[in-house]
Amino acid sequence: MKAFVLRSYGSPDHLDLAAVDTPVPAPGEVLVRVRATSVNPYDWHYMRGEPRVARLMPGTMELRTPKLRILGCDMAGQVEAVGRDVTEFRPGDDVFALLERGGGFAEYVSVPERMLARKPGNLSYEQAAAVPMAAVTALLGLRDVGRTEPGQQVLVNGASGGIGTFAVQIARALGARADAVCSSPNADLVRSLGAADVIDYTREDFTRRGRRYDVLLDVAGSRPVSACRRVLTPRGTLVLVGGPAGRWLQPAGHVFASLAMGPLVPQRIALADTVSCPAKKQVLMTLTTLIEDGKVTPAVSRTYPFHDLAEAVRYQEQGHAPGKVVVTI
Repeated sequence: MKAFVLRSYGSPDHLDLAAVDTPVPAPGEVLVRVRATSVNPYDWHYMRGEPRVARLMPGTMELRTPKLRILGCDMAGQVEAVGRDVTEFRPGDDVFALLERGGGFAEYVSVPERMLARKPGNLSYEQAAAVPMAAVTALLGLRDVGRTEPGQQVLVNGASGGIGTFAVQIARALGARADAVCSSPNADLVRSLGAADVIDYTREDFTRRGRRYDVLLDVAGSRPVSACRRVLTPRGTLVLVGGPAGRWLQPAGHVFASLAMGPLVPQRIALADTVSCPAKKQVLMTLTTLIEDGKVTPAVSRTYPFHDLAEAVRYQEQGHAPGKVVVTI
């Protein structure tokens, strides 16, 4: 099969399209013919080995040479074969998954059955591939970490990106009012997804408007905790997702500094930790229900062919892509 292989940390130029062995599904695994994948910051942070402080943290990155050779945590495709003891799927089934060990940047990937979910019936492969990392993060952040309830007020900072476009819709699906922070070129997109009020961060500091929210989902990480607390109710929750990328420390430094403030303030400060979530399949199944009920729709801004995957990564890495960037395989 063909796959984009990462042989050393660096720019998208380090992703080499090469012929590699097609994986053989082990017991409990399913071999999937990948039809589409999407690009996430999670992928290009690992591609560059940044922030470099992460190379010193157990269970994240290797110090000098990447152990994970085929990136891509999002995948939608068709079951090609099943390993022994697999009972839920059979060849021909349409599926999607949030992959723990990468593999989406390839023509085939072997996935544990416990990670695989049936693709929403009303989505194409390209749309379904846009869902896993971004939508799972948004749902975990708002429902599980933010504890969003009907009638509450939610603000999404960084509302026009992959996570943000899902978060606006999911907040509304949970019965909350959703306001959004993004730049003016993306305001119409965010309004079309259900945002009640859109704040242009290039013209206005969202932390000084005087409005208070029960939950602030902070995807952009553009303001310190001291400023974000101004927009929260006395018992509101700041949900951390990410922050501006950096070579050595960021966004990890922003997240750790914010979490360190938690015990010192009355509001809750917590992290939406998608990577460590043990119930990814169950979250995908919940998202499938929301999608098939018409409450959530992926916002795909660009679609690239497989041979242009490095260009897709380069575009997403710039940090201003509205919605999701998808690659067809």
